[in-house]
Amino acid sequence: MPSLRVSALTRDEITAAAKRLRATRPAKWTVIVEGRELPARPLILEAAGVPPNDPTNSHQAVKILEERGFEVRYEGRSTPGSGSPQSQAEIEELIRKLRGCLKGNYSLLEDREREHRIEKRP
Repeated sequence: MPSLRVSALTRDEITAAAKRLRATRPAKWTVIVEGRELPARPLILEAAGVPPNDPTNSHQAVKILEERGFEVRYEGRSTPGSGSPQSQAEIEELIRKLRGCLKGNYSLLEDREREHRIEKRP
């Protein structure tokens, strides 16, 4: 569970911390803030003003960033829940494709009802 100071962060506090933060090493989980890609957990810890040994882990930091509307990346690729327009468009495209594959003469419901009638025959 993230510390109380981390949980209470606002989007503005995170954005302000991003201006101060200087990334020193690559990270798997990153966040895009005003066009800069920064490590997710160090940014959250900087924004909250807590020490590096705070119990907040990377996954908790990512969840907080996503809830505040930031685009989160894992190893440079956007995550589905990051709220980025690109990932939202990808999800909508996938839904459209799935709807298309369910059209036609084949029906799972009818197939199951047919099997059920065959099983019930004496």
